[in-house]
Amino acid sequence: MEETKIAELLTINEAARKMHVTRQTIYAWISSGRILPVTTPGGRLRIPEEQLILETPQINERGNNGVFNIYDISVVEPIQDEQMGTKRKFWFEIEGSRFWFKFGRDNTGDNWAEKVASELCELIGLPHAEYELAVWRKAKGVVSPTFVPVGAQLRPGNELLARIMRGYEIKKYYKQRKHTLRLVMTVMENKEIKLPIDWSGLDGIHSAADVFVGYLMLDAWIANQDRHHENWAHIVVPEDGTRSVHLAPSYDHASSFGSNETDANRKSRLTTRDTGRSMEKYVERARSAFYLTPNSSKPLSTIDAFQKAANRRPEAARLWLKQLEGISSSDTRSIFERIPKTEITEVGIEFTQRILGLNSERLLKLRT
Repeated sequence: MEETKIAELLTINEAARKMHVTRQTIYAWISSGRILPVTTPGGRLRIPEEQLILETPQINERGNNGVFNIYDISVVEPIQDEQMGTKRKFWFEIEGSRFWFKFGRDNTGDNWAEKVASELCELIGLPHAEYELAVWRKAKGVVSPTFVPVGAQLRPGNELLARIMRGYEIKKYYKQRKHTLRLVMTVMENKEIKLPIDWSGLDGIHSAADVFVGYLMLDAWIANQDRHHENWAHIVVPEDGTRSVHLAPSYDHASSFGSNETDANRKSRLTTRDTGRSMEKYVERARSAFYLTPNSSKPLSTIDAFQKAANRRPEAARLWLKQLEGISSSDTRSIFERIPKTEITEVGIEFTQRILGLNSERLLKLRT
């Protein structure tokens, strides 16, 4: 491996195109040891050409009949617990590459929500963390490769805001009224902040603030209510005695789609004639983790958070809504059909499809 020339190394995107698979597939193959990447001095993962799996171009992260695999990583040993966030996670390594395993909460859709959200991000071209369904010693969860290069640092929002606001409570995840959308957008509009690392980009999206508008559109679409101040971040990369700062990809989407609802509640809302319990009313209840002002009594709804960001970055909002407009219900349904039936029920699929459809309609109406 040490003889591999730089010219023979491929980026994740290049390798995915050559093998006719997705980026998620490649990360899953790295996690399982099927592909052995190398890490550049700058901390980027690269795939040697000799590692390409070209003889079976139809193999991807899905198992039999197009179903996504649930990867068994029981053999790995945790090397470090991850303290950031509210859910239990640990780090592990395979061939020098770092991954984390996040435990899903029992009797919820945490795990499929992460997987589906990553697939939806892929559909609209939004930079995102990669997730695969996994099991570790009977515990179900998701596995994800690190998106922080070797030697770089992740600076979550609470640390960034504490530097500019006296008395900011960095450990207060919820009901943090100082976590205002205006303050966060001001941080994002700093011209020093570059686009996410290795993101292929979208025509017309030129800044971190423009990308963050896409994150807020995603939140409104999937009813993500967990974009608290540790669920957005910057990545600081050292470069020749200086540094570059990048927006982190979107991550941690488990609290989306009403994933903690019971099937009984889902079925009731899908079939009720009570307008107060309708699906239309349900999606209107989705709250972001952003406040309008520190004196606001409750956080903005997810759609209001996007709309207010769109008012600041109208062209970015227009471009992200154009991406959303190109996604059909059959596109999203095909993703849910690939989730193993052990992980999601038909009622769960119908409920989530309805959320996506209603929220897409609500978002696209903002253009008029």
